[in-house]
Amino acid sequence: MRKWGKQVLLAICDAEILGKTFRESGKVLEVREEFYKGVRTSIDEAISLIDQSTIVNIIGCNTVKKAIEKGYVHPEAVIEICGVLHAQIVKM
Repeated sequence: MRKWGKQVLLAICDAEILGKTFRESGKVLEVREEFYKGVRTSIDEAISLIDQSTIVNIIGCNTVKKAIEKGYVHPEAVIEICGVLHAQIVKM
């Protein structure tokens, strides 16, 4: 979690894909440690932080599916690259 003024950015990823890059059909998905590495926590705890955030980046099948299950992400708003799911939330 990072804060800039009134904005709160939350970056969540599945632990097993941290530091990896996925490429498919001209699309690139980088799970950079500089951006995603932080406090290691349970999926449920990470997803609960969405309520406190204004911008959210979620990468990984486990975390994206949990965000869908909890109603934070619409399934049609998810992209998939090399079988890895990615979603973004922006609260206005």
